[in-house]
Amino acid sequence: MNAIARPRDLRHHAASAVPDEAGPIYDARLLVGENATARIVLDGKVYTLRITKAGKLILTK
Repeated sequence: MNAIARPRDLRHHAASAVPDEAGPIYDARLLVGENATARIVLDGKVYTLRITKAGKLILTK
């Protein structure tokens, strides 16, 4: 996966019952890849998204 991927490349493949106005849906496992972690930048600040062994998502600054 590219370091910066287009949002449509990371969207969940299954159809969703959530309306589009609620925002896009992304598959967390596609975001994090094999490392189970991804770095996300917002307003110049880097956050880390991590999937735990228990399957929970943690976002830290």
